[in-house]
Amino acid sequence: MGAKAKSHHHYNGGNGGGCGSDSSSSTSPSPPPSPRRNSSSVSSYRRKLRSKPMSVVAGFLVLRRFLRLLVVLPLLYVSGLVMCVGVGPFCSLVGHTPHPGSVYRSHEIFQMLWPHIQADNSTPIELSSVWRYRRKLKEQKPCPHSTAGPQSDNASPSGYLIVEVNGGLNQQRSAICNAVALAGLLNAILVIPQFEFNSVWRDQSTFSDIYDEDHFVATLEGYVRVVKELPEVLLERYGHNISNIPNIRVEAWAPVRYYTGEVYPVLQSQGVVRIAPFANRLSMSVPPPIQYLRCLSNYEALQFSSSISNLAKKLVERMIEKSSRSGGKYVSIHLRFEEDMVAFSCCLYDGGEAEKVEMNLIRQKGWGDKFKRKGRVTLPGLNRINGKCPLTPLEVGMVLRGMGFDNTTAIYLASGKIYRAEKHLAPLLKMFPYLHTKESLATPNELAPFEGYSSRLAALDYTVCLFSEVFVTTQGGNFPHFLMGHRRFIHGGHSKTIVPDKRKLVVLLQDMGISWTDFRLQMQTMLSESDRKGMIIPRVKKFTRKSSVYTYPLPECRCLQRHNNTRIVPSTLSGFMTKL
Repeated sequence: MGAKAKSHHHYNGGNGGGCGSDSSSSTSPSPPPSPRRNSSSVSSYRRKLRSKPMSVVAGFLVLRRFLRLLVVLPLLYVSGLVMCVGVGPFCSLVGHTPHPGSVYRSHEIFQMLWPHIQADNSTPIELSSVWRYRRKLKEQKPCPHSTAGPQSDNASPSGYLIVEVNGGLNQQRSAICNAVALAGLLNAILVIPQFEFNSVWRDQSTFSDIYDEDHFVATLEGYVRVVKELPEVLLERYGHNISNIPNIRVEAWAPVRYYTGEVYPVLQSQGVVRIAPFANRLSMSVPPPIQYLRCLSNYEALQFSSSISNLAKKLVERMIEKSSRSGGKYVSIHLRFEEDMVAFSCCLYDGGEAEKVEMNLIRQKGWGDKFKRKGRVTLPGLNRINGKCPLTPLEVGMVLRGMGFDNTTAIYLASGKIYRAEKHLAPLLKMFPYLHTKESLATPNELAPFEGYSSRLAALDYTVCLFSEVFVTTQGGNFPHFLMGHRRFIHGGHSKTIVPDKRKLVVLLQDMGISWTDFRLQMQTMLSESDRKGMIIPRVKKFTRKSSVYTYPLPECRCLQRHNNTRIVPSTLSGFMTKL
């Protein structure tokens, strides 16, 4: 969100101005009148003395006016620029051209270029040759057999750890892995994490509804002890109500020293601690044996429940069958163009005034007066320039066609309910008629047990995307970050992910003079950049890490990799699916 544009005053007669700027007249103070001269008593010497300070005063006034210009004019320019960028129509009213990339014109560009897209007879890109960069696999290090945490030398556990996780599927997953790591750090017994009911996700699923609980406990045995509930003696102490256990409020990304210095003594004295909420409450910088617990949890212990994994396996197999034209390889897209996502982004598309009214009503219903608080200004154009607007299905289709994927490419679309789906999906279907979703691949009876459970539906999407040859992320968030990390883990360090440069893209999609040839060249460059960045591992600093271990699992999780994970083909699919 942009900061509220301030209005600035400039002196009357100045040259400042801009879109939406305020101006008011102000008068500069004049120098005091000179005393009346008496020629008989004023010598030439005194006149020289008096003329010197007067010239200094005049010079000071000129300098002050000049400084005013230096300060006020840039402020007026910035204010006007913000008005033009944030409110494109305003500038069109006063005769100014909107800033490049600030206005959604993709639908117009598509209509202009569609005949050229159809006539394009260039050789389509083959899915087997999309990724040209390769990482050299290093020798795998042996996995540690114990967690050398600060309290691990104690024979008995220090107590029980209870955490409450919140958010969607992958925010919950992050919290679970962090909880396992924290239990290892504190030498605590972890109680199966509780899922907090979220007013946005509205999913009442429990841990066992999404994950295989017995497999989770068995996999962590020997590293962290996990139980399904507190022992009776502790339950009685708190009236069989876990919420009666005093809650420790922990700041985000708390370091190891906080837990060992503040939480561990409480755990020892009380025998149990509760931390709620627990999303992102443990620093990424932890000792290697504790970091290993995150890897073990994410890639081994957390397998989807049988109801999810069985249907997910069927969807993957059906998607492979639908991709026979490309050797069983397909493209998956994580599209964030749901109604609530569009409303929350405060971006404008091609719906005109009706869209503005509709989005305002959705924001009011979902978030109350959050977007009307004093001092808060929404600048849709600035959001778009900064790459914060969700890509439309049309824009995703144009990106892929520009990169060289032709209309025979099999596409899997992972998404919630698309905003005005009939209108917005039509252009994508024109470009890619072999488009599939979980709803089109599964029967109504197969999907019925999952309806109304957003996390379980997201788990199906996650699995089908995981096994695609190409994954396209359009908006960021926990889902693509976890998925890119998982794909790096099974593909030898390469995420095999297209990440469109939205700041560059919005400028191209507002240029009504662009040709299909030029657009295609830009998209091919963007694909090459995604390929190059997909294999990069951020540098690890002394005590901090640039990115999450869930997005960049190597080298920390290297020892868990198996040779048959580096390349997924239909013949090995069944065996690998059992490990998810």
